[in-house]
Amino acid sequence: MIPLLCLLLVGAVTIAACAWLGLHRPFLPGNRPAYRPEAQPVHPGSPLRGKRILFLGSSVTQGMTARGDSFVDYLAREDGCLAVKAAVLASTLADRGPHSYLKRLRRHPITKQPLDCFVCQLSTNDATKKVPLGAMAAGKDMSSFDTKTVCGAIEYIIAYAKQTWNCPVVFYTNPQYASPAYKAMVEALKKIADKWGIQVIDLWDNKEFTDNYRKHTYMNDQIHPTRKGYE
Repeated sequence: MIPLLCLLLVGAVTIAACAWLGLHRPFLPGNRPAYRPEAQPVHPGSPLRGKRILFLGSSVTQGMTARGDSFVDYLAREDGCLAVKAAVLASTLADRGPHSYLKRLRRHPITKQPLDCFVCQLSTNDATKKVPLGAMAAGKDMSSFDTKTVCGAIEYIIAYAKQTWNCPVVFYTNPQYASPAYKAMVEALKKIADKWGIQVIDLWDNKEFTDNYRKHTYMNDQIHPTRKGYE
């Protein structure tokens, strides 16, 4: 009986270790210690220094395949911003689970503090999970937004951020990858951004950025960067 239990335990540990290695990819060339945030130079004169910024997102904001480091950590290290990383793997913009952007945003402690800027990732998970795109609402009444759809969730998040912090709101997209659904999300986001007067960091339509981003040391897959990719 004991040998069987030991065998099961070894098997469970092996599976867990393989899962961790597959998720964090510590041995990728782009995840070498030289690329970690702590190894990067500091910019004392950065205009972001001392600014409190909330980054809401999923795996790209979290740094899933970069050993938990993302661009958020590089901005905090190099530019000295007071970064708040609110990122959960596999979460969606649309309100379709306990870890959706909306639910996490409403219950985050930062809602009680002032912000200098709010940054939100246009999640690839909504495209992957085939969440309905929906449509931009005619007005700006929060009760009119269908938060089970991508467009409704985006508008609700923008309205909530403006109402809560009255600060600049910025969305950012992924660079191009093989997803017509995500392309449609990007196009919808740009129309919503015009309506609300917010900024979009549009990496999807930046061909030069996308071409450079595809270098093998920069990416783990077509969506998730390594440390070097974030750097």
